Amino acid sequence: MTAMGWAYRLTRRVLTATPLLPPPPAGEGTLGSRAGRDEVPQEGPRDAAILNSRGDRSGTRAPLPRPGLTAGPPAPAERGGSRLRPGLRAATLLVVPLLLSPAARAASEPPLSALTLVGPPSPVFKAGRDACDGADVPDAPARAFRDASGAVALYGLHYRNRALRGPDLGHLTIDCTVVLDSGEKSDPAVYDDRSWITATWTEDGTRVAALLHHEYQANEHPGRCPAGSYMACWYNTITAAASTDGGRSFTRQSPPVVVAGAPFRQEVDQGRHRGFFNPSNIVADGRWRYVMASTTGWTRPGSDQEAGVCLFRSDDPADPTRWRAWTGTGFTAAFPDPYRAPAPRPATCRPVGPFPGPVGAVVRHRASGAWIAVFMAKAGEGFARSGFYWTSSRDLIAWDSPRLLVAGATLYDDPCTATGPLIAYPSLLDPDARGRNFDDVGDSALLTYASLRTEGCTITSDRDLLRRPVAIRVWP
Repeated sequence: MTAMGWAYRLTRRVLTATPLLPPPPAGEGTLGSRAGRDEVPQEGPRDAAILNSRGDRSGTRAPLPRPGLTAGPPAPAERGGSRLRPGLRAATLLVVPLLLSPAARAASEPPLSALTLVGPPSPVFKAGRDACDGADVPDAPARAFRDASGAVALYGLHYRNRALRGPDLGHLTIDCTVVLDSGEKSDPAVYDDRSWITATWTEDGTRVAALLHHEYQANEHPGRCPAGSYMACWYNTITAAASTDGGRSFTRQSPPVVVAGAPFRQEVDQGRHRGFFNPSNIVADGRWRYVMASTTGWTRPGSDQEAGVCLFRSDDPADPTRWRAWTGTGFTAAFPDPYRAPAPRPATCRPVGPFPGPVGAVVRHRASGAWIAVFMAKAGEGFARSGFYWTSSRDLIAWDSPRLLVAGATLYDDPCTATGPLIAYPSLLDPDARGRNFDDVGDSALLTYASLRTEGCTITSDRDLLRRPVAIRVWP
């Protein structure tokens, strides 16, 4: 299995899905229906390293005491989390719903949505047929944008980063040019071990900002981690890169800008996986840009970070220092490079959503304005079946209960018991997206994901990137 795959497998958490409203029939099965034909219902053994559970992970129907997502800029110098005392925060949660009219309360509830598969999967890229070399395997959710000429560039392969290119999403082929390579360097302070392009944003199709999932694999560097195993030595950071030629090459500053890092260096707390990882795609809402990123959490003096998914906001993705995370009261939390700017009291985010691991993708439904996120989950941990799920939101903070879209064994499941290829890395892409960055969808989209073949208990590099048409309906 590749390292990015391990990053996904190690992020499962307990989630209790509490239905909000009876969902309409959708997908190949819902939480209360029989699974579709791809279902692999068995549950394998749990991984030893699982993120600490948060309490209630279901979507909330109560309005939260928070500013609107389009209010107020994130000042670069701001730090820290909520200034409300615990008692005051709890009282606010209880009082605010009573002050709102029924219409206002309904407006803040997550919208009801339905995603329905309307066709079979078809291949976009087959590693065994199309690869330039052994590094070309689907190993991250698909991210795409239109360049200045209108052509499409799509990323989502390995840490030797290449793009699929074509006139549109339906006609993509691999470009064997490496747009960003990984140096596999032993010095953790230079953030150049292994990096995946996992989020992109461009305003003009020429200048492209990218967020990288960077793994420092200390077990591969002698003397850096006595435990000597990948899971115990895994240290993850989100860093930044940029392109000035429409995504045909990316460069990093030296050292790279850290967008989100743990507030300690890689040798601290070894024995478990640590840090920020697997950014979602970037989405737009007015002047703001948003991205979701997972964290393992930590316990430090004066800073206890819950494990979960953090929501980040920026007014300029081209300046990677401007990303700030939601704290529960505002977008003020920064997570700087611990090798250069250690914070005396590390900031913390307030995790959002019902997500058991990384968010595969989030998109905005054009007609309703609702946000829809897709992710993968494992049966037996608050989910009825393994597979891909979706959830919807009005504000990227409060989400409804997840519902099953595709049933099947995922990277979270035991490959030893899989009866077919695993599925992983879901994304939603609308060929007719209005935005250059494919962050919006209409009433249909393409569920784009990886299919990973297994041999015994081994997840192989024989992988396909697949797409499958989905119908989308949202009830305001």
